[in-house]
Amino acid sequence: MASNPYFNQPLTPTRPRMFNSTIAKVMWTMVPIVTLGLAAAVPFVVAAVKGVVKPWLAVVYVAGEVAVFSIAISISPDPDSTSPVPGFLMVLLIITAATHTALLDNDKISVGK
Repeated sequence: MASNPYFNQPLTPTRPRMFNSTIAKVMWTMVPIVTLGLAAAVPFVVAAVKGVVKPWLAVVYVAGEVAVFSIAISISPDPDSTSPVPGFLMVLLIITAATHTALLDNDKISVGK
């Protein structure tokens, strides 16, 4: 009796992974931090291309990044401005993007996957 190859296969296909190792996870999580938010959406665009998340999530991150930078620049276009709001928005973007990047492979999170 020949063995059936389907008996050894998982019932549902496994979801693609964003990170191959812990080092890769740390490196990708550092992208929004090291670039000071300028590349906050890059991990999500890469994840969408890899099929880890749905493309709409990457679009939301790109739009959010553009919105945060636009608001920050419009609040204080003068380099001598002392308003703390633009800096707060940038820090909030960096923290949010880094946290969400670290959670890309978390199986308990289902939004956008």
